[in-house]
Amino acid sequence: MRVDAERVQLAPMFWITLAAAFLLTGQNLLDPMIRHDDYPAFFGDAPVFWNKTLHEGRWLNYIWHLREVVTPAWLNFALYQSLWAGFVAALAVTTIGPDASRWFTVVLALLVLVCPSEMLISLWFNTLIPGLAVVTLFAVLACYLSSAQLRRLLPLFVIVSFMAYTTYPLLLLAVCIARTRDRSVRDLAGLLVLFCASFVAAVLTVYTLNWQVHGVFGVPVADWREPTAGHGLGGMIANFPKLGESLMLFLNRTGIGYPPLIGFIPFMYILALNVLRKRAPLEALYLGAGLAIGLSLVMVQALKLGVIVPPRAFIFFWVFFAMTTVRAVQLLSDEEGLSGRLGRNALLLIIGVWFIQLFLAYGQANAWRSDTKTWAQEVQATEGPVYIFGDPSKIASGVKAGIQSYKALPSRLKQLTGKTAVACVEAPKDCPTRPEVVASGAEVHLLREDDALLMVFTPKPPKDAED
Repeated sequence: MRVDAERVQLAPMFWITLAAAFLLTGQNLLDPMIRHDDYPAFFGDAPVFWNKTLHEGRWLNYIWHLREVVTPAWLNFALYQSLWAGFVAALAVTTIGPDASRWFTVVLALLVLVCPSEMLISLWFNTLIPGLAVVTLFAVLACYLSSAQLRRLLPLFVIVSFMAYTTYPLLLLAVCIARTRDRSVRDLAGLLVLFCASFVAAVLTVYTLNWQVHGVFGVPVADWREPTAGHGLGGMIANFPKLGESLMLFLNRTGIGYPPLIGFIPFMYILALNVLRKRAPLEALYLGAGLAIGLSLVMVQALKLGVIVPPRAFIFFWVFFAMTTVRAVQLLSDEEGLSGRLGRNALLLIIGVWFIQLFLAYGQANAWRSDTKTWAQEVQATEGPVYIFGDPSKIASGVKAGIQSYKALPSRLKQLTGKTAVACVEAPKDCPTRPEVVASGAEVHLLREDDALLMVFTPKPPKDAED
């Protein structure tokens, strides 16, 4: 049976994908980079995360914060990568099937693995472990269940995964599309109606939870995201620049900031979709519809809510791009010819280039890791309080690592030493007078006053500000 063959393929594909994932993230494995707002999940600090249940509907993640066991960051990151590898392997096996060349299954897995959006969101690994576990479980079940059985589970999985991350349900839709063998327009319509109804049910579930707990029927967008709600057609039109900025940020990240590559992935997708349209029109329709649903969700967020959708939310685009492109090349390769060879080489080129770039991206925090470990030694040797003056995210190593807030350093020091440092930007009344430091090229000054450690940060101005 086809399902039995897919079960046999899943285990070896998982180990291949996991080895590639660990190699890709090698610079981040032993001491993973943690975003400042991912530390509550690392420490299991539910009260700090509570606000996100209201403003983001992250109820599944909040339950995860209630655990009392704190595990090492490297273990959490390894678990996250294992879950991601499991999803990728299961999706690849389900998409390609057991009868085709194993080469295409491996290539699809590696192509999904080098998703730039996933690299960005993986720095919130502590928070996203439960949500990714739900998505991975659904993908693995696709290797064991029929399409009809899988769809019966879709509403439940959509509701739960939505409470972890808004675009995770789109990965479930991709799995359902991959699992579908008997395709028809009627079947596609039924699947899309089922998915949309499930998504609406997920939204209403979160709204209801917020109403019961917070007294608000809805998910009010946090002020820091600077929302400009689009009321009516005029308001939505006014938000078009935010949609444009969201798409440009995404394309720039997808093209790893290199202009010739920014348009390469969309070009490859359009080319592949055209090949599928001619050789497997129903499959092209399924995959195109899945991507259209995802992009529609992005449009609603940008135009109706008036927020910029971050590039990390576009994982679904890369997944549908990979499925479409590999399937198109697979069909071209059914016949010996130049098109199939060019397609296979193009896939290997994308995997190679993006693998190298993402490997290097994971290493951009190396200087920050080194600096914070040095400071942690000073903190560890301090018996009294530790005060932080200035914004450590603006120094050279912080900028290179993409540190997003001054809050990152106190959390990082707590992770390394177990001690709490006071950020004087946030609590000036709890701090002594900021000490004067001698003007020099140094950005970090560690001073001692009695038994206290004073960390003074004097970032250099950006180069463009000097010009």
